[in-house]
Amino acid sequence: MKTVQITKIGSPLEEREVKTPQPQNHEVLIKVKAAGICHSDVHYRDGTGSVGFLPITPGHEIAGIVESVGSAVENVQVGNRVAVHYLVTCGICDYCTRGLEQFCQKGKMIGKDINGGYADYVAVPARNVIPVPDGVRLEVAAVMMCSTATAFHALNKARITAGDFVAVFGAGGLGLSAIQLAKACGANKVFAIDIAEDKRELATSFGAHAINPLDEAPEVQIMDITNGRGVDVALEFTGISQVQEQALASLGVQGRIALVGIGKKPFKVDSYANVINREAEIVGVSDHKHSELQPLMGFADQGLIDINTVVEDIIPLDVTQINQKLDDLAAFHSSARTVITP
Repeated sequence: MKTVQITKIGSPLEEREVKTPQPQNHEVLIKVKAAGICHSDVHYRDGTGSVGFLPITPGHEIAGIVESVGSAVENVQVGNRVAVHYLVTCGICDYCTRGLEQFCQKGKMIGKDINGGYADYVAVPARNVIPVPDGVRLEVAAVMMCSTATAFHALNKARITAGDFVAVFGAGGLGLSAIQLAKACGANKVFAIDIAEDKRELATSFGAHAINPLDEAPEVQIMDITNGRGVDVALEFTGISQVQEQALASLGVQGRIALVGIGKKPFKVDSYANVINREAEIVGVSDHKHSELQPLMGFADQGLIDINTVVEDIIPLDVTQINQKLDDLAAFHSSARTVITP
């Protein structure tokens, strides 16, 4: 089968032919119909994030059709439309039993530690399969497995409640999902902060108040608009230290900042002014939970969130186009999500 793989850290991906995997007893083989290109894939390519081995097939946002199933699989049928939860966990360690499976001591990530979806086929554990309703496009379902799910987990970690003021820093794929989810959770007001005009326009179409940080420091604009109240929840998706500092400074009393974006540099914290004096909280966000995925599918199926507009572009399993999209993400030139359709 055809794959596009990371063969050397710091180098462009390469197209390779490999043997089609066969599902083991508790696995299913999926014909990949959609594989999202995520900013994390940029980190795996450049070495900011590690991979389990080389060469490896990236792609952790996967949806497709079940091609075959292992002998012990009972809950999944050939022909099912499915998406894939990308965290493969043991289910029995202390973290798993406490509902913190993203920290599983033996956990592995599809597309990082296990071959992923930049391929014609992928084999995954049957328990990682999420049914996709007929009303949800597979391209959308694939993206929901990462950006939407992570945005939902970030809001849960930040303990969003109805009436909250929310600021979303970075209106890419995750940010646009977060804006819609925040509105669905009853947020009173949602701010979207991004330097790109097209991203701000999309955010506005979802009901956000768009802020251009080039006009004035975004935390200053937020404080002016809210009459000094600030926001209850700030979600930071860029991983840029300056933006992280701005997001923290935008918090009001007992505000919570959820850090999602991955960056190489630390950011400065004014511990008294921005944290102690406001009883603010800095919350880390790592991936998401399996239990959050089915409710998300329900949101999309019921039309409570519209992820169709988050999918910016659809490309074939072509190494040149994939590398170009990764380059665009690395330079922060991509406005939303690109999906590969092998």
